[in-house]
Amino acid sequence: MTLVELLVTAFLSTILFAALALLWVNGARSVLAMTNYTELDRTSKYALDVMSKDIRQAHGMTAFSASSVAMTNASGVAFSFTYNNGNRTLTRTYAGQSKVLLTECDRLAFAIFQRNPSNNFNFYPVTTLADAKLLNVNWKCSRQIKGQKVNTESIQTAKIVMRN
Repeated sequence: MTLVELLVTAFLSTILFAALALLWVNGARSVLAMTNYTELDRTSKYALDVMSKDIRQAHGMTAFSASSVAMTNASGVAFSFTYNNGNRTLTRTYAGQSKVLLTECDRLAFAIFQRNPSNNFNFYPVTTLADAKLLNVNWKCSRQIKGQKVNTESIQTAKIVMRN
């Protein structure tokens, strides 16, 4: 084996190992991103399920702002959902017991309307809390991969009708 052959073999081996390392790193990053997407989607769906169940059974709205909503159900039990921008959390308080439904939530906004939209999709604004029958909620949650916000975010939006 000559020196030239040995150098060519070493060069080709280095390129091969560098390509394999690059594929491994990109594959690991993709798996981590998909894991984050899945976890964000799972927690968002859970939060939306809890909110939908409570809001559909609401008997009336007692307080409203863009970051919180408070209601009572037919049994008179008070509950609320509150977004804390500083902590990036959405908290559910039901009968005095608090539970964080969402973490790492970048933005969340509530809006209320009188009822479902008509055929031309116009929403009717609320003049009093007693008129509120539809709650619109949307949020954006994100996570970081190795200290950077890459492309791991989940956006949810829902229109929930109070049935009572």
